[in-house]
Amino acid sequence: MRFGKRTEKPGAPARKKRREAGLFFRLALVSMLLCAAALTACGRENALDPQEPVTLTLWHIYGEQADSPMNRLVQEFNETVGLQKGIIIDVALMSNSSTIGEQLLAAQADKPGSQAMPDLFFCYPSTADALGSDQLVDWNDCFTPGELENYVGSFLEEGVIDGRLAVFPVSKSTRLLFVNGTEFGRFCEATGGAYEDLADWDGFFATAEKYYDWSGGKAFCAFDYIIQNVDFCARAKDPGIWSEDGWYDTDNAVLRDTWMRFAEALAKGHIVISELYSNTQVMTGDVPAGMGSSAAILYYNDVVTYPDNTSEPIDLHVLPLPEGEGTSLAPQTGAGLCALRTTERRQEAAAVFVRWLTEGERNLVFCAETGYMPVNNAALASMEVYEFEDPGYAAVFRALKQVWERDELLALPSDAGYIERTNAVYDRLKALQSEFSARLRAGESAGELAEETWEIFRSFS
Repeated sequence: MRFGKRTEKPGAPARKKRREAGLFFRLALVSMLLCAAALTACGRENALDPQEPVTLTLWHIYGEQADSPMNRLVQEFNETVGLQKGIIIDVALMSNSSTIGEQLLAAQADKPGSQAMPDLFFCYPSTADALGSDQLVDWNDCFTPGELENYVGSFLEEGVIDGRLAVFPVSKSTRLLFVNGTEFGRFCEATGGAYEDLADWDGFFATAEKYYDWSGGKAFCAFDYIIQNVDFCARAKDPGIWSEDGWYDTDNAVLRDTWMRFAEALAKGHIVISELYSNTQVMTGDVPAGMGSSAAILYYNDVVTYPDNTSEPIDLHVLPLPEGEGTSLAPQTGAGLCALRTTERRQEAAAVFVRWLTEGERNLVFCAETGYMPVNNAALASMEVYEFEDPGYAAVFRALKQVWERDELLALPSDAGYIERTNAVYDRLKALQSEFSARLRAGESAGELAEETWEIFRSFS
């Protein structure tokens, strides 16, 4: 799992403007239609006073631009429910999960130069655990059992630490396969290939090899999180691929065989590990496909622009990850919302905001416009009938629906140790993959190169 700052290319496409306008309209409509939520123990609002509003600072991960989807929601809340009840949400930091996690720990330790701890923040359960669950609001105290039944149980369970619901789900993502339909269509017409070939890993790797030959040596797919793909392919056949130290059991034969399958395709140049995020390599025509987060749809444009400055429509297709042997599994990812335990008044204000933020239709609209899975059961049930203005987003939700119906979703490790090790492996492999073609031409076999990558992976045990 990797984290890094995304930047958008100059001249955002018209579809982004249409998307933002559509989101603003829908959210404004929702705010008029939805009534105030029921009150519970944590959110009795007896201490809230619109004449003396309370201000809560928020650190979030949903885009670092000023007009991010979360910022627009915060603005709507402040102008409606917040104004009515005396709550102001102040966005004090926008970044990625890794950076926010580091800054939270620095703030709690009162390190020089660190910011003050925010009242509300998005983070992974591992970060919340490091902060101490007793320092955070237990959302079980803010929602009745009946209210919690409105949310996906496995999403709630991921946020439970020491018996406390410390991390409340707002949205969840998974991994999907994004395909440049224009380029892939040319390939299929010339070779007889089809999207159905990408439904399982056997077909995927065969397609990658065929595309490499047809294109004169271009990789077919860039991977953002190839270790996760290896993990889930192996775990589908053998759940016991993990060791007790929070890393993989590199003595496990299934894990090794699975790794070698991906590594040989990497050594042959059929696939690559993305430099940062695969959507960049798809959008510049380096590869026709990329495997990454469902939320990557935010960063896909309508056209592919090639190095010679020519461009063409992308005709984006979005598919679930290929199926492997055994149990059908898919990653469940995404940070949740925490609140710092301070005064009863501030906790009540936090509860009002969280309940408002995750109400059914609002949760659906927010997730539909950002490429995430809703966490509210009513929102999930409405995915199929939601009307999308953008075909790319519609394709993402069709793929998410397939994942939801087909796969068992499993949470991924989010602790710093696991992330540091995966990042280190990726750095080593990216440096090595640039040498592969030369070493193959010099007489080394793909199997030998794949074995070298396995030894790198093993070295982090």
